Amino acid sequence: MFTVAVLLFRALLRRGAHVSALLALPATWVSFEYIANLTSSSGTAVSLAYSQLRFLPFLQLAALTGPWGMSFLLLLFPATVAIGIALYRGAPRHAIRLIGVNLAVLAAVLIFGAVRLATPVGGQLLKVGLVASDAPGNDDVAAKGAPTAALLQTYADAATKLASQGAEAVVIPEKIGTLVDGESPASDATLQSMADRSGVTLVAGADHMAADAEYNAARVYVPHAAALEYHKEHMLPPFELKFTPGKTLTLLSRPSGTWGVAICKDMDFTGLSQRYGHAGAGLMLVPAWDFDVDWIFHGHIALMRGVENGFSIVRAAKNGSLYVSDNRGRVLAEVRTNTAPFATLLADVPVAHATTLYQLLGNWFAWVACALLLWVIMQWLRLRKRPLDELARPT
Repeated sequence: MFTVAVLLFRALLRRGAHVSALLALPATWVSFEYIANLTSSSGTAVSLAYSQLRFLPFLQLAALTGPWGMSFLLLLFPATVAIGIALYRGAPRHAIRLIGVNLAVLAAVLIFGAVRLATPVGGQLLKVGLVASDAPGNDDVAAKGAPTAALLQTYADAATKLASQGAEAVVIPEKIGTLVDGESPASDATLQSMADRSGVTLVAGADHMAADAEYNAARVYVPHAAALEYHKEHMLPPFELKFTPGKTLTLLSRPSGTWGVAICKDMDFTGLSQRYGHAGAGLMLVPAWDFDVDWIFHGHIALMRGVENGFSIVRAAKNGSLYVSDNRGRVLAEVRTNTAPFATLLADVPVAHATTLYQLLGNWFAWVACALLLWVIMQWLRLRKRPLDELARPT
């Protein structure tokens, strides 16, 4: 697809259609990213935008356009430079003007990002705890019955220590054990009892084998209340095809604000997070499971969802990292899960919902890119028999 985009750019440039050529590369690629997001089990994971997660001023563009505007500008710049080089000898003023406009757009984006980063996040600070174990025997799904009960007890002990240090919410990774309806009430009671004693809200991932279906679930234990359960919506094939996808949000109204719950790969997709944004979530609690080699890339994709929809994130992943981020995509605290038999993290996170343009209008920029691509293709069809532009011919 990238080759197709480059060839379309080249064909238009060599026929003197400089504006169409300029838009061809980013419009083609962003249209591909958006269609892949709609049709692929990987969601937005192919997006070039994720290469910029650490460049915070540029990352703020996601609050306006989602990943699509970021990818567009990332390819618009080299396309501009290429056209500028092609035109400079024959039309230097035109080349300089083209590059100047592009630099002005990038400058405006970075100024917006810098201002947004300098604006206080606000909201109430919440002390949260995260715990995960990559120790042998703990980094897979514990079997039902005694193995799950034993592992949950160990996690409960670690969560109790975090609660004693002031944690008001604790997140435990995805699929740590297996819960079977009617067979393992003691396993559920372990974490519920811990929540009741400590006053902590606890979120733990489990393989829930219910009577009617099997779910990749996040069990939410609220002190002195019935446990809630969120079902993962986006599965990792082929390993999770046995699970029935969820369809509903899980929201908690707490004194600090509204909390939401999602699981790992759910954060690769824009739609679910946008729904949580519309619901006013100021904090997302996310059990997860990475694969060591992808802890930097895949583990941090969720940062962009927080920027897009204005919420902080608490993400605890086996074989990855424990981290806390705010709604600007800043990682406030992080630790690898392979640093201790039971790695823990204690951090303060703002529970603050920020309304964003992307949250309100969704994938509007992706549709703009698709429209631009159609226009570019029409230009190519109209001009394909035009003689080559002398200025743009390779020497």
